[in-house]
Amino acid sequence: MITETEVQALLNDDLRCIGCGALIQTTDKTALGYTPMSALIKGFDQEEVLCQRCFRLRHYNEIQPVDLTDDDFRRLLEQISETDALVVYVMDVFDFSGSLIPGLHRFVGDNPILLVGNKVDVLPHSINRAKIRDWMRQQANIAGLRPIDVLLTSGKNGDDVPALMTAIEKYRQNRSVYVVGVTNVGKSTLINQIIKDVTGDRKEVITTSRFPGTTLDRIEIPLDETTNIIDTPGIIHQDQMAHYLASKDLKFVSPQKEIKPRTYQLNEAQTLFFGALGRFDYLKGPKSGITAYFENNVPLHRTKLSNADHFYQQHAGKLLTPPVQENLSLLPPLRRYEFKIAEKSDVVIDGLGWLTVPGNVVIAVWAPQGVSVLTRKAMI
Repeated sequence: MITETEVQALLNDDLRCIGCGALIQTTDKTALGYTPMSALIKGFDQEEVLCQRCFRLRHYNEIQPVDLTDDDFRRLLEQISETDALVVYVMDVFDFSGSLIPGLHRFVGDNPILLVGNKVDVLPHSINRAKIRDWMRQQANIAGLRPIDVLLTSGKNGDDVPALMTAIEKYRQNRSVYVVGVTNVGKSTLINQIIKDVTGDRKEVITTSRFPGTTLDRIEIPLDETTNIIDTPGIIHQDQMAHYLASKDLKFVSPQKEIKPRTYQLNEAQTLFFGALGRFDYLKGPKSGITAYFENNVPLHRTKLSNADHFYQQHAGKLLTPPVQENLSLLPPLRRYEFKIAEKSDVVIDGLGWLTVPGNVVIAVWAPQGVSVLTRKAMI
């Protein structure tokens, strides 16, 4: 068994939490990296050196707040532009706009970007992967990015990780690799799959959860004697749907299984609610099938457009959940977006889901203020 003196020597040598990257310390309970000395000694014996925050998150699914600001996260990333490295930019295929990092070019400098769309396992199998990649590249170009390649992965099941590692080896050219992304895109889950693929160790290393902002400092995983894969903290993007929900409601916007489409035959002046998180108004067009792609447990409710405002006011947080009543105040007011749809299209509420609508119709979509709503050519 390791002694307290030996542990103290390791603490003096910048010992870091394997879960979030924070420096381990045993003195300040309110600061990052705190863990009691007794727990730290036990952790060494069990080969699991975690701060108290990561221990509680991993074993009890409890989250403790941290005092890191957006500027703190950005300062940790600015060092990337000063290095010669490959940047792997992980985005959530289910929440593309919410996955964009504002001013990414300032962080990466002249380094090449490999764009990775994660969580592809939750998308219906009927969606052609080439269409998803093409759409991601188009959206990246609009945002001013020119990725050297676009790949799709599932950090959860790891099926695509060998192909991702092949691409990383191709493009890194013996350089280190920085993995960047906003919070909640599954970046740390993907890193754990990479570790398993490289080392054959099936144990999860980096702390993962649905809670935004789990990784707090850079975590280095050796690739060889001179280069590393570096997992960086997730940039907090306040436009993400996840930031407006309490822990018990997060599961409704973080699909864990393949999304099953739900189709409704709608006439003009009918409305669909997606819990209390959003709304779809069919304003003009013939009776049509409207297909909804949301997390399978999000309840959908149909009503008349003329009654929709009253229905929402009366039932939000009760019949219309998530969020539940006590967490409804966290949700910004719904904002209305109207579209004239010329051809079959998807109308996307970032981080929540999308609806496929026919051409030659007029619709309105409501989403929490700050959450992006956009249209794209139908994926299916």
